[in-house]
Amino acid sequence: MRKTGSRRAAKRAAPAPVLALALALGAAPASARTVTILAPELPPMMTAEGKGHEAAIIGETLEACGHTASFRVVPFGRHWIDFRDGAQAGAAADAVTTVPTGMELPGARSVPYIRYQNGASVLKRSRLSVASLADLAGKRVVTFAGALDVLPGLREAVPGFADFRERSDQLVHSNLLFAGRVDAVLADGLIFAEHNRLLLAKAEMGGTLPFDPRQEVVFAAIFPPTPYTMMFRDAALRDAFDRCFSDLEKKGRIDEINRAAVEPYRATVRNQYLRY
Repeated sequence: MRKTGSRRAAKRAAPAPVLALALALGAAPASARTVTILAPELPPMMTAEGKGHEAAIIGETLEACGHTASFRVVPFGRHWIDFRDGAQAGAAADAVTTVPTGMELPGARSVPYIRYQNGASVLKRSRLSVASLADLAGKRVVTFAGALDVLPGLREAVPGFADFRERSDQLVHSNLLFAGRVDAVLADGLIFAEHNRLLLAKAEMGGTLPFDPRQEVVFAAIFPPTPYTMMFRDAALRDAFDRCFSDLEKKGRIDEINRAAVEPYRATVRNQYLRY
């Protein structure tokens, strides 16, 4: 009798895992959401249309979690301010991209999902070989706004430069280098190369430029890679992002996205951008 009762009990219990799975699958679509993300306009990392290297990583990661990314692209620096002020005002942005690991913002911080490779770009014809900031002593240097807080050793090196400028519009960097008004640009290799591409495209379409954008440029990765994180309003969404990012990384997909992002700029960055 015990055996028969056990078999009957087993038959009654068997559907429970199936029912649980069915309930879980039924609940999955309801948990999917469109995630509104503040991001800085930094082609080719993030274009005004919400495309690019960084957008691809974030978009695929959230998609792997069952969500959809919707980017709200603003000028660099304003993304942090809008996210912080939005928290105070109860505004709707769910997350913000490109947050330095040491920057304090409200919310839950993700794992580093992207690394920028900053370095020095010089004209090849200058014959200037740059292996460290010390090689730029006595030179004219331009970099992005806030670089003193991002690039190791830069603040200490500035007094040794012949001239030092910070410009938030990084297209200006390329203009200054090609025009011979600076000797070196300190910036991410892909961002700098993309602005060079834009200038070359303008020239090829008949646009007038006061310099030749075809001049060959050499990029040297003289700084360690800079990791960036995201901040999420919802810690559970952050946890999901971290988990799905780790899964894509293990599968090699993040590596594929990174490699594809570098390839169009190979002539400028050579093998100097991260390990690609």
